[in-house]
Amino acid sequence: MFETLSEKLQAALAGLRGRGTLSEDDVARSMREIRLALLEADVNFKVVKQFTDAVRERALGAEVLGHLNPGQQVIKIVDEELTAMMGGESAGIAFASSPPTVIVMAGLQGSGKTTAAAKLAQLLRTEYRSSVALAACDVQRPAAVEQLVTMGERAGATVYQQGTDRPAVEIARWALERTRTDGKDVLIVDTAGRLHVDEELMAELVAIDVAVTPDQVLLVVDAMTGQDAVNVAEQFAAAVPLGGVILSKLDGDARGGAALSVRAVTGAPILFASTGEKLDEFERFHPDRMAQRILGMGDVLTLIERAGREVDERDAKQLEQRMRSGEFDLDDFLGQLRAMRRMGPLQGLLSMMPGVGAQLRGMKVDEREIDRIEAIILSMTPLERRRPELIKGSRRLRIARGSGTSVQAVNQMVKQFAQVQKVMRQMGRGRMPDLGALMRQAR
Repeated sequence: MFETLSEKLQAALAGLRGRGTLSEDDVARSMREIRLALLEADVNFKVVKQFTDAVRERALGAEVLGHLNPGQQVIKIVDEELTAMMGGESAGIAFASSPPTVIVMAGLQGSGKTTAAAKLAQLLRTEYRSSVALAACDVQRPAAVEQLVTMGERAGATVYQQGTDRPAVEIARWALERTRTDGKDVLIVDTAGRLHVDEELMAELVAIDVAVTPDQVLLVVDAMTGQDAVNVAEQFAAAVPLGGVILSKLDGDARGGAALSVRAVTGAPILFASTGEKLDEFERFHPDRMAQRILGMGDVLTLIERAGREVDERDAKQLEQRMRSGEFDLDDFLGQLRAMRRMGPLQGLLSMMPGVGAQLRGMKVDEREIDRIEAIILSMTPLERRRPELIKGSRRLRIARGSGTSVQAVNQMVKQFAQVQKVMRQMGRGRMPDLGALMRQAR
């Protein structure tokens, strides 16, 4: 996510870190590099100018002059201005004072609108305990209704649909009445998209907006289309009042032009980001956390939130007790690996750790390694998982054959686990392990 932009921005700021003094030439040179990085990331030209002007003014102002570490202070300013560019504080769904809350989804065909509707339904159901209904009002795209029915059921939402023979506006009105009759908390209306913005699309969207008087209109834009996404957002904002934006396919966006521009251009906050194909790969958008990730500062809060969703509290307490008693074994290790896999791609998780993202740049983390480790552990007997020190000679050969790996791979895994077990025992005793020494031993 934003790898190219992140790399270039960090490179532009690298020369400022640790500097005892800064001259106007130093600031001007960094601003030129930052401007180029943003333009190459397909950020809107006006937004780039506003951003660099604001950073330059603050960097040459009183808050940096005479500061003990002016280089770090400029980086802090860039972080704050990036956050402001993307909306400042995190925003959320505007719930109605009395249900149902009505949300209309808008966007171009192919933007991921129908998928985003189902993802939003699942998030509202699981995190807000809301009963959610989806209205299938995309009567233009073939199979759109079927897609919404399938995904809506997987999300645990009720789907109101009348096929494709009736006008979308009539279906929307009917679905709203059903929502009220059935006592649902939220109605999400999935509208039709087009391959490009046209009068027919906008007229239908405006008609639905008038018919159901939504509490929010959410625009779904494909983050990977960069400046095109921003242009589309601007046209939609001119037709209906946008309550927020959902960025789809953010996980595949190496540039970041849409995320950095859409808030400034439309005035609508980015509420959510879709970070994968699965229904649960959908998160609230936090401008401050995103700015920190772009600048290589990590995103520990999001990492903690993901862990909290995937790790059962009772299991966590049991693991803590086992760590304290020094009983952490290969079954525990396997459980932690599986929980980590549920949190998302490994490279994405590592990039959220402060200081790690920059070290991983250009390096591909092999997700299959976890599969190999799991196969090796599952090829062991229960006794071997509890007491890996027994795994020698013929046992290692049997495990290698059973897991489809080699004796060398089994040896390496057992050695690596011994280091993990040592760390867990030290942490269980309240001591901070010497990670550097352990990594040298594991090599």
